[in-house]
Amino acid sequence: MGGSCRADFGMLACYRGIGMKKPDIAKRMARQAGVSPGEAADRLDRVVRDILSNLRKGKETAWPGLGRFTPGPDGQVAFQREPGGRHG
Repeated sequence: MGGSCRADFGMLACYRGIGMKKPDIAKRMARQAGVSPGEAADRLDRVVRDILSNLRKGKETAWPGLGRFTPGPDGQVAFQREPGGRHG
């Protein structure tokens, strides 16, 4: 399933729409990776920062296991879930 979101204020608006907040995602990542919640939050921040940086440069970027973000000419960002991904 595809979708679109807007990159505003350093945060993808659709990121907020998944029903989990950053601390919840970081806790889940920490459990799965065997790291502290703080380390997981730092890793999450880096991934989101890298995705946003690529989108601002007009580059398509992927989040392995989740899907692909594609920038549009109007500032909209299209998201395509990865087929058979963990969340699709």
